[in-house]
Amino acid sequence: MIRELSDAQRRDWLRLARTENVGAVTFDQLIARFGEAALALAALPDLARRGGRMGGVRIPSEAQAEKELADGAALGARLICACEPQFPQALAALDPPPPLIWVRGDPGLLDRQTVAIVGARVASAAGQRFARGLAAELGQSGHVIVSGLARGIDAAAHEGSLPTGTVAVLGGGIDDIYPPEHRDLYARIVAQGCVVSESEPGRTAVARDFPRRNRIIAGLSRAVVVVEAEFRSGSLITARLANEQGREVLAVPGSPLDPRAKGTNDLIRQGAAICEGAEDVLRALEGIGGFREPERTPFRHEPVEADEALRERLAELLSPTPVSRDELVRAAQAPAPAVFAALMELALAGRADLLPGGMVVKGIAP
Repeated sequence: MIRELSDAQRRDWLRLARTENVGAVTFDQLIARFGEAALALAALPDLARRGGRMGGVRIPSEAQAEKELADGAALGARLICACEPQFPQALAALDPPPPLIWVRGDPGLLDRQTVAIVGARVASAAGQRFARGLAAELGQSGHVIVSGLARGIDAAAHEGSLPTGTVAVLGGGIDDIYPPEHRDLYARIVAQGCVVSESEPGRTAVARDFPRRNRIIAGLSRAVVVVEAEFRSGSLITARLANEQGREVLAVPGSPLDPRAKGTNDLIRQGAAICEGAEDVLRALEGIGGFREPERTPFRHEPVEADEALRERLAELLSPTPVSRDELVRAAQAPAPAVFAALMELALAGRADLLPGGMVVKGIAP
């Protein structure tokens, strides 16, 4: 539901998003259940306790949220919450969307026709030249280029599209410039393009932040083009996420003798479109319409209760291997609303991890 937030509501939205064990899926379910972040915050301790949490759940204080807001403002950044009309339509169409993003530069670029170009950090000179030229051509055709400010292909894509519009998505905070040698490129993107981050200002990116960053890169884009990627490349994660989100995926073919082509060649083998130039991307985008926000279940004034036996049964069914919520409903032989409520309580206790796409894995409780 699109709505403007008051300062107090935005602060509570931020506090809920930064609460321990509250990821995008749990956040979305809490808002669907309680309607307001403040009501969800008040209910969190009891929900976590019912899920098996022994100690208190860590909820940021109002002062901590105000500090993050002040830190962002000092950088010239803007916080946009998922329910607000300024939130990018492409991200709002994700199920679920990230609860919020920080933005520096021109946020208007996020709602233009967008294409992501990603690839190897240790890229060949030819690969970087191709990425730079592809970004420039797509920019001249009216598209904004999205990438991750990394070395290699990402940097080349940003350089090629700076005159026409580029978006850098960071894993750390909105001020976390990595690698450090991209400080000048970062400054030029802030001045001419847009920088986006889901993390709080001042945060240095760690490994677990990059899948979230990659999900935003894919989510902002109508198509993702992979230029050079080894088998274990993070670019392949971005391509997989794009495919799951219903975006177009293209890959640049390469020599079978170059390890940097193994990932892209495998993407083509799996059905990705071949990209040999801008015309291939434009052809893939023909007929693709705008993004639509998925229907959200109205919040419930009367919450569905899950009993302890059901919660423990579900905890026993979970493992490190992702399983769908529907499969858990069948295995537990319980009503779906009760199963979903129990899974949210387990997630808040750290005993389950709710993933996009309706999947669940066993959590690592503190």
